[in-house]
Amino acid sequence: MKNSLVLVALVVCMFSFAQDKKWTLEACVNYALENNITVKQSELDTETAQENIVSAKGNFLPSVNGSTSGNFNFGSYIGQDGSRISSNTFGSSLSVNTGVTLFNGFRNTNLYKQAKLGLESSQVQLQKLKDDISLAVVNSYLNALLNKENYKIAEEQVRVTEQQVERIRILFNEGSQPKTALFDVEAQLASNKEQLINAQNGIDLALLNLAQLLQISHRGFDIEEVTFDLSSVELMYNDTDEIYNKALENRPEIRAAEISIENSELDIKIAKSAFYPSVSLGAGLGTSYQHTLGEKDRITIVDVDNPGSIAYIPIYEPTDLVNPILIQSTDPRNPANYKSIPNGFGKQFNNNLGYNVGVSVSVPIFNGNRTRASVNRSIISNKRMAYGLEQAKQDLLSTIENAYLDARAALNQYKASNASLIAQEEAFRTANESYSLGVMTSFEFEQVRNRLINAQSTLANSKYNFVFKSKLLEFYNGTPITLD
Repeated sequence: MKNSLVLVALVVCMFSFAQDKKWTLEACVNYALENNITVKQSELDTETAQENIVSAKGNFLPSVNGSTSGNFNFGSYIGQDGSRISSNTFGSSLSVNTGVTLFNGFRNTNLYKQAKLGLESSQVQLQKLKDDISLAVVNSYLNALLNKENYKIAEEQVRVTEQQVERIRILFNEGSQPKTALFDVEAQLASNKEQLINAQNGIDLALLNLAQLLQISHRGFDIEEVTFDLSSVELMYNDTDEIYNKALENRPEIRAAEISIENSELDIKIAKSAFYPSVSLGAGLGTSYQHTLGEKDRITIVDVDNPGSIAYIPIYEPTDLVNPILIQSTDPRNPANYKSIPNGFGKQFNNNLGYNVGVSVSVPIFNGNRTRASVNRSIISNKRMAYGLEQAKQDLLSTIENAYLDARAALNQYKASNASLIAQEEAFRTANESYSLGVMTSFEFEQVRNRLINAQSTLANSKYNFVFKSKLLEFYNGTPITLD
């Protein structure tokens, strides 16, 4: 029981620690890249590409195949020595063959190059996927920070309104303010609390979206708050040329388009290889065994007095097939002594063993113009890939130019919003004094305060918008995204 209680306490402590953990942007990005299901699937594509290279290398190696067969023969058939036999037998054969391609128009070479390009292509696609996920995480993280800041604005407005309620209640009790004024400010407090609830819902939704992007549970999930110093903020770049030139060298989508062109060029060479003759070298060995059903294996009989005489007779009586024996011939035409030699399974396989080696050449002459059509299709595909590279460059340039203009506009918006907020804060301070002195109505005061709230919200939105747009420019310039 004591051990169980200790275990439960440890689990509770670990769970509490997990709930209290606040995720940094770096932790979010790293976790997404390590655990995202789509990333894992793309990594498997890379492993598949590596195996394709192994297969392509195998085209240069010889192939070795072995085969065996067994069959029963009934009635008349041709025996191993070429003579016709009228008997029921069982036969088996064994063969091993090997072959290697010596030349096939460099097809195997180009297939190997394509396999290596396939690996690079899968790696580039994986990097592009990781970049997209990283940008999505950064955007979602900044959105959560924006909602947290909006919550602080709403929370401050509730605090200010609560102070107004207390002030108006005192003035009402003293008889210097009508009850309608108290009702108005209490209604405003209820509206501010509703806005606070909406702001909290915005935080919950933003954290939920980020947690779903990380593919983890949203329960207890929270992020670290980041403070941005934008007191002297300016764009790091004067134009897009520098960013674009670096992006052409580093962006995976450009490299992917270049790989497609290289791959299509290899497709042309592979298609043209069908015009060339192919040369292959082959070799093999084979052997066989034959047995008459219902009889012992035949043995070779050698005439002791006349070694050049050879005959084949079946042995029906028990005979030692390991050690040859002398028997008296039953052939009345040649009543000599013969020596019996075993002719069993192993001996037949050894005696019937044969080898072969050869070179084959296949010369293409005409195949209905299918090879020529295949080459033309590959050439057309190569042209299409070239257009694809140009389109990828145009898309990249458009993306960078739009990001630059967005960042510059966001910077100008932030500066304008900051100046507007300073003015609205001063107006609110003056209005608050006038309202406290009773020279301003609650309606007029709320108008001033609403303008202040809008200025605060606008500044928060423009700030995080500028942060993301400027980080996006740095990203295309090859700088990893951080919130430092």
